[in-house]
Amino acid sequence: MDDGDYLFLSSLAREDNEDVSKKVRELVDLGRIMFAIEKYKRKEASIERASRIAGVSISRMIDILREYSVEANLEYEDYLQGLKSFRKIWS
Repeated sequence: MDDGDYLFLSSLAREDNEDVSKKVRELVDLGRIMFAIEKYKRKEASIERASRIAGVSISRMIDILREYSVEANLEYEDYLQGLKSFRKIWS
């Protein structure tokens, strides 16, 4: 991490009365989510893969995509994965 990034993170942490490591974790989490959204929007990731990239459940990923007004591009693979997950829950 260069000095500019560290100063930026220190400033954010100070504003929120938190430590720098907590801010780094927040930004990494947010970065994972934004990266997953971009992959999904470009059709480079299914909803299942996007949820793994973001580190959230498929249902949470669907909610996140809705929050960011991302149109669903559900593929047959997504449908099968959802059906598989549904069967696990109700078996």
